[in-house]
Amino acid sequence: MKKIVITGATSMIGASIANCALDHNYEILCLLRNNSKRIENILKSEKIKLMYADMSEYAQLEISGSYNEFYHLAWENIFGSSRDDVDTQENNIRYTLEAVRLARRIGCSVFIGAGSQAEYGIVNEPLRPDTPVNPQSGYGISKYTAGKLSRLLCSQLKIRHNWIRIVSTFGPFDASHILIMYVINELKAGRSPELTKCDQIWDYLYCDDAASAFLAVGKCGVAGKIYLLGSGKIRKLSEYLLSLRDIVNPNVILQFGSKEYYPNQPMYLCADISELTNDTGWKPMISFEEGIRKIVNPMH
Repeated sequence: MKKIVITGATSMIGASIANCALDHNYEILCLLRNNSKRIENILKSEKIKLMYADMSEYAQLEISGSYNEFYHLAWENIFGSSRDDVDTQENNIRYTLEAVRLARRIGCSVFIGAGSQAEYGIVNEPLRPDTPVNPQSGYGISKYTAGKLSRLLCSQLKIRHNWIRIVSTFGPFDASHILIMYVINELKAGRSPELTKCDQIWDYLYCDDAASAFLAVGKCGVAGKIYLLGSGKIRKLSEYLLSLRDIVNPNVILQFGSKEYYPNQPMYLCADISELTNDTGWKPMISFEEGIRKIVNPMH
């Protein structure tokens, strides 16, 4: 039976990986920060073990038994101005390397790290593993650095390394201030969401599809490769939101243009997933509309 470790296991994708891994009959160890408030995101199962440890504790952490694969999603300060907190982002790089060393101590032969489209900066074409990187934020810079250094360390420790650059995901475990959840919550309350013009061309992937992609890379990823994770399909952001509105509350008007774009707002995000599909056989299975219905009516 395969045994895996997940850091950041209460995050949207982390929790989805844990829950998806149950369907594969894996044994799962979830590493949670000491003050984690979203533990309900993880299903209760005898195959899932929970262990509390902040990233700063990874260097001294002792875990009994051996494991096969290590999925590192934990990261501090990923929203707002904190993305440019240099000291915190430097810590994230160091903690990623300590996660690699922890993976080695418990016998893992595979280390999968969660990267970001922010590593590329502003790009107006589909993102590929070989697309030139030019990160603008502290978050993007630290993600890129963590990916490169963890790959080097994994090579030295004889661990297979893969780095998955996530484009844009959504799902029921997402934070309430993230766009999709904000709009859903406003519509449920009968309020008209305040939005930018939403002219961005966007690529959205449902969290369960993202989870199955991570596990597919764990199983079949090619050593040292970077993979782009998205749906590979694009639509204008306003079209996504109109479709969402029609599902949740078609009687409410969306206030497009009532807010300004954020500074340095990316206007085009699309993942070229061909390499991911070719190497692992993974393909997204859940449409945007189906994903929205799963969020709104989780029991159906």
